[in-house]
Amino acid sequence: MDADPTGFETLAIHAGQDPDPTTGAVTTPVYLTSTFAQDGVGGTRGGYEYSRSGNPTRAALETCLAALEGGARGFAFASGLASTDTLLRTICAPGDHAVIPGDAYGGTYRLFAKVLDQWGLDYTPVAQQDLDAVRAAIHDHTRVIWCETPTNPLLGITDIAALAELAHDCGALLVVDNTFASPYLQQPLRLGADVVMHSTTKYLGGHSDVVGGGLVVANAELGEQVAFHQNAIGAVAGPMDAWLVLRGIKTLAVRMDRHCDNAEQIVAMLRGHPGVAEVMYPDADEIANRQMRRFGGMVSFRVADGEEKALQVCAGTRLFTLAESLGGVESLIEHPGRMTHASVAGSALEVPGDLVRLSVGIESVTDLIADLQRALG
Repeated sequence: MDADPTGFETLAIHAGQDPDPTTGAVTTPVYLTSTFAQDGVGGTRGGYEYSRSGNPTRAALETCLAALEGGARGFAFASGLASTDTLLRTICAPGDHAVIPGDAYGGTYRLFAKVLDQWGLDYTPVAQQDLDAVRAAIHDHTRVIWCETPTNPLLGITDIAALAELAHDCGALLVVDNTFASPYLQQPLRLGADVVMHSTTKYLGGHSDVVGGGLVVANAELGEQVAFHQNAIGAVAGPMDAWLVLRGIKTLAVRMDRHCDNAEQIVAMLRGHPGVAEVMYPDADEIANRQMRRFGGMVSFRVADGEEKALQVCAGTRLFTLAESLGGVESLIEHPGRMTHASVAGSALEVPGDLVRLSVGIESVTDLIADLQRALG
């Protein structure tokens, strides 16, 4: 790019996405190739030799991710969990320790508890809103504090800057799962985090048609380490998946504004509904107001009449589709205890049985409110 733009919406459309120099195509081409012709033995053409090691479509996405999060380098993976696994194997070794959220995403918890635990990585779940509890969980072998804010599914908020200070005081890295907020609403690297992780399946892709993950690192040295492990482990984003995420990112800002608009009106309805015992949305949280632009399209609530009623509500909507995942243009509803967070059942991270989670889409909010009111009865 000739100019040096700083506006988020401009970066989302242009960062890493100059018109194709050969044809002038304004949309990044999908380079559906596994290998590249080399200019002599051991030489590359444009830095590409094999698509696991690097692909121009993926490179465009990685450049864009880094620009949106204000980082030194971005990386695109086959899924959010692939990015998480690769990062943890980069920055940790057997015998190391991690502090994770007390209400972490079920897939993240499963990776720590069922996979990396066997590899020798110890972990401690902590309610990270309590900085004293985090401090108490840290010990000599702590190498990473893994943070979600807002958390999935309870929408808890953690002070990123304060957590970064705790991590750095003990020589650890702070990694923030920024999936719920997206870089449009929150930029953890600017608050002191070392790495940002995304499930690009969600708001970045935005259309429920791709599975992917992303990392953005704050410094180039760590970027070199992640790049080595990305290539060595190999769980990279394919070119078509990278292209779909790039396409979604172009409209991220306008979609997030609509997600937030709709969520705020739904929260107001739920807070006044007699069938709802508690609404979880961070609009009143002082820390969220300080570190977020707005509060996102995710809403959780507890049903007044218990788990069976919660299941009925999940089954009773027409516009809210009963499905896992989140962040698409369509609205989704789910029962975390039996769906996305079934893997934490019986653990310290078990979620309430009366909990319902909404991914509020960009449909007419009047229709969405009527759908929920009908399901709540």
